[in-house]
Amino acid sequence: MRPIFLRILLVLLLFTDVVIADEQKTVRQYTFAWPYLEAGAMVPRGGTTKGPSVTLEKSPTDYWEALQEKNIDTYERDRRAILAMQGGYRASFDFIEVAGFVGEYEPTKPYQSWGTEYVYLLADTGDFISLQHILVMIVKLPDGSLTDPFVVKHWRQDWQFEDRSLMVYAGHNTWVPQKLPQREIKGTWSQTVFQVDDSPRYEAIGSWQHTANHSSWLSTETWRPLPRREFSVRDDYQVLIGTNRHTITPMGWTHQEDNLKVILTENGMIKNGGVLAQELGFNRYERITGFDFSAGDDYWSATRGYWAE
Repeated sequence: MRPIFLRILLVLLLFTDVVIADEQKTVRQYTFAWPYLEAGAMVPRGGTTKGPSVTLEKSPTDYWEALQEKNIDTYERDRRAILAMQGGYRASFDFIEVAGFVGEYEPTKPYQSWGTEYVYLLADTGDFISLQHILVMIVKLPDGSLTDPFVVKHWRQDWQFEDRSLMVYAGHNTWVPQKLPQREIKGTWSQTVFQVDDSPRYEAIGSWQHTANHSSWLSTETWRPLPRREFSVRDDYQVLIGTNRHTITPMGWTHQEDNLKVILTENGMIKNGGVLAQELGFNRYERITGFDFSAGDDYWSATRGYWAE
């Protein structure tokens, strides 16, 4: 009877593993998703559609090879790191609150979305580089068919070398100019980010660091208005305060955020005890090949004059 018992036990264990795997697949629990909460409480919100299969680029790109060239100065290597962000990508966007700083804090659901996105080079004048992100989305329907592509103008990033004049967010939809001393900006690049409608989002300075297999830029701390993923569902805080890190890899790049969600007074000061929570964000831009971005090309050709104005 012992061998039969062992077989039954083995079958039960295998069945249990399958059930657990199915539950995990259904729940879509995050790695940092507060494991002691009720199962399913942290199912991510955000994009729920799926797209067609894409082919990831397997070899380092020409942009990456140019970045690795020997005997170029730091300024030129910085420029090539920024230029390496252009091209076509499968993008993923992940955000989760990891800590709360108020009594009876309850974490909100993480945010998770995706997109197929092309980053266009708008300008390169040496010490100034402008990159425009355009989403070109094809959705896979429940019956397996694919929609026609639809296009969304996404965010823009402008880079300026040794930029002394910044526009700083002060809360309550207000930006103020800030002048930096020359000694603080030596060797740095500012990154100015604009929203979908070309309104400003944030601007900060930082320095590029280059290694054999990646290049990384880390910003100073910035204030930012609530992003669309938040202001559409939240009204309990007024500003994100955090840092941004862009890291260039052989097959793409990543954008990492470390944010605090903060309540402001009416005059734009941080309210006493007004830091609600810490949020981490990680966005991956994985370079793809063979995807048809021509709808984005057509859109930008037809509208770039309007957006330039």
